[in-house]
Amino acid sequence: MAGFNKVILLGNLTRNPELRYTPNGTPVASLGLAVSRRYKQGDELKEEVCFVDIVVFGKQAEHCGQYLSKGNGIIVDGRLQQRRWETEDGQKRSKHEVVAQTVTFMPKRQDGGGGGTEAPAHDEAGYEPEEHV
Repeated sequence: MAGFNKVILLGNLTRNPELRYTPNGTPVASLGLAVSRRYKQGDELKEEVCFVDIVVFGKQAEHCGQYLSKGNGIIVDGRLQQRRWETEDGQKRSKHEVVAQTVTFMPKRQDGGGGGTEAPAHDEAGYEPEEHV
């Protein structure tokens, strides 16, 4: 049976991106994303927040490290991955994270109003998102 693994999330960064490089020089950025859901329970309006770890590789990782900071809104398009490891004392651990294929920077709202605007195809520095297969 074939599988399908696709995740699309829109939320706000919970911390500044952490940029590092693998031993072979590949940039890797770790992001924390808060995704909220509002719903009504009886007459009461409630909010539920889900915190998700995001991993970004390559040139996009460098751009995330350079241009994003805590509180910025982003859209992440990627896949879910489970990472497994063993601690120094032999305990097995695992966690789910999203491996981003594309990260779209959301414009900052300066007027405080609604109404969305589409993010530009490039920023002031001339960065254009990479095409992904």
